[in-house]
Amino acid sequence: MTEAALDTATPRAPSVIRLLLDKLGVAYREVQDHPSLPAEHRVQAILLDDEVGALMVLFAHSQLLDLKRLEELTGRKLVAVSGPRLKTMLDKHTLKALPGIPALTSSPCLYEQNLLKGESVLLESGETGLLLELPREAFERLLTKASAGRFGQNVQRIHPNFDRPADDSREIFQAVQAFTARRIQQRLEQTIEIPPLADTAQKIIKLRVDPNASVDDITSVVETDPALAAQVVSWAASPYYASPGKIRSVEDAIVRVLGFDLVINLALGLALGKTLSLPKDQPQQMTPYWQQAIYTAAVIEGLSRAMPRTGRPEVGLTYLAGLLHNFGYLLLAHVFPPHFSLICRHLEVNPHLSHNYVEQHLLGISREQIGAWLMNLWDMPEELTAALRFQHDASYSGEHAAYPNLVCLANRLLRERGIGAGPQMPIPDELLARLALTREKANEVVNRVLDAEALLRELASQFNAPQ
Repeated sequence: MTEAALDTATPRAPSVIRLLLDKLGVAYREVQDHPSLPAEHRVQAILLDDEVGALMVLFAHSQLLDLKRLEELTGRKLVAVSGPRLKTMLDKHTLKALPGIPALTSSPCLYEQNLLKGESVLLESGETGLLLELPREAFERLLTKASAGRFGQNVQRIHPNFDRPADDSREIFQAVQAFTARRIQQRLEQTIEIPPLADTAQKIIKLRVDPNASVDDITSVVETDPALAAQVVSWAASPYYASPGKIRSVEDAIVRVLGFDLVINLALGLALGKTLSLPKDQPQQMTPYWQQAIYTAAVIEGLSRAMPRTGRPEVGLTYLAGLLHNFGYLLLAHVFPPHFSLICRHLEVNPHLSHNYVEQHLLGISREQIGAWLMNLWDMPEELTAALRFQHDASYSGEHAAYPNLVCLANRLLRERGIGAGPQMPIPDELLARLALTREKANEVVNRVLDAEALLRELASQFNAPQ
């Protein structure tokens, strides 16, 4: 670890932690959190429980906690404690994160023995952005009553397919064959039982590629679907758009407020989103599906409009990419129902890892792969398929790069503000440069969107209506 990375931080560790470590006679140093700090030295603390009681589990950020291996080791079917229960415990001590200090709770502790390989470890301090560096001997003193074991999977041995779309069909095929009881047909699309696209969605798709399509055309399509028509009118009437006067019809919503481009993509996103039901199970701490989708779409719309006109992608299509960016999540729940709950439980106990690693470890594919595959199967625009497939590759500069780049940027901006799930990821200067955006402009856009957070939640609630 470099001295530059470990400068003494301005904030202090919470007093309860400082007093506890002093009482235990444990030496430590407060250091600022930084992406360059080695993951194998960072301790991830998770509180699990079952009918027997709670158990604190410690492992490295460079590892994935494998619940199956933990069950083999302990004979217990452990899951993460509920969010409210953990929050109550943290609030009691005025902590923002759970430090890996067994004495902090009355629960027994199990630690991954590889944690003791290095000369020092880094613990959460309980204060955001501040870590505690402990020499190995001091950390061992904290573990005198804890048990050691091997239950972590080295993340370096998990290889999500971020950049090989040509392999997607084969990998999805293998996952379906291995993890479902469905008979494999000659073609993958005959095996995965995807509900057929609604007539409305099919008509909208045809309109999207028709250069002569008019407001009258989209109005007539939307009006044939009463639920969709009501939502478009309600959308236009939302205070978020601050439209003057009352919205009286679908045509009024299109002409006066939303515009042809936004309505056709909004209607398509709504129609496609309703094709698959929201799963009943989901990871704790996850931002609700449609709320995350609306936030992302709104931020992407703002970022698109902030780009120079000469390099600006189709704003309506970028909005659609935001609405559907996590569509593969719904598809995983639909195709792998028994394993989807296992994915949720693993996401809860591995908050330091992107979902790609959990899904690759458990299934051999990611939601991005299967989501992009379905978009391609449904003959969605290539830009949309690219947006879903490469949204986590901040270095992607291939065909239609602006679309996945915008989704990537929007998601990372929102994650910095506590929206979404998984670890915060850095925003590279190269990503901003490809979009011809400054960091200041990007932050300005997301702040403006989140100023209307209550209104966005109201819009998102429309998508959660009974299907």
